[in-house]
Amino acid sequence: MQIRFQNSPKETSEMNTQALREHFLVQHLMQPNRIELVYSHYDRLIVGGVVPVNGSIRLDNPDELKANYFLERREMGIINIGGKGVVNADDAAFNIDRLECVYLGKGTKEVSFTSEDAQHPAMFYLLSVPAHHSYPNRSMTKEEASPVHLGDITTSNKRTIYKYIHLDGIQSCQLVMGLTALEAGSVWNSVPPHTHTRRMEAYFYFDVHPDHRVMHFMGQPQETRHLIMANNEAVISPPWSMHFGVGTASYGFIWGMAGENQAFTDMDPQPIATLL
Repeated sequence: MQIRFQNSPKETSEMNTQALREHFLVQHLMQPNRIELVYSHYDRLIVGGVVPVNGSIRLDNPDELKANYFLERREMGIINIGGKGVVNADDAAFNIDRLECVYLGKGTKEVSFTSEDAQHPAMFYLLSVPAHHSYPNRSMTKEEASPVHLGDITTSNKRTIYKYIHLDGIQSCQLVMGLTALEAGSVWNSVPPHTHTRRMEAYFYFDVHPDHRVMHFMGQPQETRHLIMANNEAVISPPWSMHFGVGTASYGFIWGMAGENQAFTDMDPQPIATLL
């Protein structure tokens, strides 16, 4: 498991392109028959990817956690961006299709991942954060997530938001998680830009065509930086950083947050005209 430490706003403002990518960009998450994990010291969030092709992949217990098992003191959200798959959690099996979600609470001991069809394997994106209370394991479909349609084609941000793990959805200790799908012809996400210093966030971009890219903007509102991102790459967004992006074609992204509260609307808008 790779470890990423925190970086201050001043330190980040002095980074070149390569340094920004080393500290905030998470690549190579979706590798066949492997589980990849990156531990961020921002709210101790773990970003991961699992692609089970030939058989089952077990969620191991990295030495860095100093725990008896992975979810001894943690909870986890899982969203599938691939073919149909199964998440096995202790004695339960959750069958999840593309863009469906599973939540696993603190205390879940045995976790493994499989695909129904090796020719079209599941691709599980994982977020895990510390938890002080146990909530029930459960799954949720896209339809159950009460999709919200926002934006407009005239501003190139017509999109559908699916909120899975949040105050009015799947209950969790501190994790908030969902996804946004942009319609064809729309390319902007998370506009107006904002910060929320009470929690950090991670973005995972998917359905990005191999010939296209997403420009993810980060940094302090008057000290902006950017990362050029390809398909199935994630970005760690510190609490002090605003975050928004634009693609060269439509795409989808999974968002996840951890920190002081779970209020989806808890954000400090940064009007576009004030950005530098």
